[in-house]
Amino acid sequence: MNRNLFILILSQVFGFTAATVTVFISGIIGSDLSSIKTLSTLPPSIYVVGTAAATIFAAKIMSIIGRRLGFIFASVAGSISCLIGAYAIIIESFFIFCFAKFILGATMAFTHQYRFAAAESVEKEKAPKAISSLLLAGIVAAFLGIGLANYTKNFVSDYLYVGSYLTLAVLTLIPSFLLFFFKDIREISFISNKENNSRNYSEFFSDPKFLQAITSAAFAYAVMSFLMTATPISMHIVHQLSLEKTGIVLQFHVLAMFLPSLVTGNLIKKFGYSNMMYLGVLFYIFTILLSFFQPSFLNYFISLIFLGIGWNFLFISGTSLLVTTYKPEEKFKAQGFNDLLVFSSMALASLLAGILISIASWKTVNLFCIPFLILIILSIVNADKKR
Repeated sequence: MNRNLFILILSQVFGFTAATVTVFISGIIGSDLSSIKTLSTLPPSIYVVGTAAATIFAAKIMSIIGRRLGFIFASVAGSISCLIGAYAIIIESFFIFCFAKFILGATMAFTHQYRFAAAESVEKEKAPKAISSLLLAGIVAAFLGIGLANYTKNFVSDYLYVGSYLTLAVLTLIPSFLLFFFKDIREISFISNKENNSRNYSEFFSDPKFLQAITSAAFAYAVMSFLMTATPISMHIVHQLSLEKTGIVLQFHVLAMFLPSLVTGNLIKKFGYSNMMYLGVLFYIFTILLSFFQPSFLNYFISLIFLGIGWNFLFISGTSLLVTTYKPEEKFKAQGFNDLLVFSSMALASLLAGILISIASWKTVNLFCIPFLILIILSIVNADKKR
């Protein structure tokens, strides 16, 4: 643990609340603001679209001004977008609320680069542990964000959830103060001057190890986003389970996403990237199988825990493998390209989830994930064969 990693972990605690609160209530707010119920999950989907759209931009900006200023800029912009979201709820504007989610998502393209900054803060062989330590902060972010959003939802009388977004504006602003003490690892000019010597995107894809890393991370997020986006609508609106129970399921889902990080780094070191990815796919299969049973609170609770564990193994393995596939001067290009594919897949999955959950059953939504798992397995087999 060094200063940079400690600051990133603290910033993750507050910055990642944007993601957990978005999943928790933005779909429900969308259902209230829009008369077209198939658009209810558009706000959380637009949030992911914003992240995907800004990935290359975020990487490029930080290659010029450094990670510290890039992260601070994102924190301030994210807080402002939360205030816009609160205003949209007051005037009952679905369009402005979606705009606010898009901007918040764009700022998260910077925040998601915390994991790469964490990996750069330690020796390369310790990168999996550094990434795992950072992601553990997501546990605190989940309980802090969802708990405060639920507690403050009625703080502004006559405007449900406005208090939640005002609270989120404060939480997302806190990292801007912490990150003043963050120190960029390398001289920005050193990286920028060598960028012209980096490989092009087709050359990245010709590397089976890079393809394995990016496929694992991208489709891990796609499946997780697809099912997590559909969960609040399926639980609270379709099956009439309470908002409190829905919140509990999502909190423990995020707990399952990040708690395994205590051991994931060590497991990767012991068993290897590919074996951990296979294990992640297995947990996703358990999630799908549970959808064949009665959609009760307990069923959602267990399946979302399995979903979180599967995501942890796949995403940390993919991200840790990725940082071994590029040269220092290629890092911003490779990381930006990786996040573009990861969050584009996540955005598409989130958009499809809102449509599919309104016309099909929870079981059908789960079965829709199987092709993603097949693609992950094929990428692992191909990389291991070439290796």
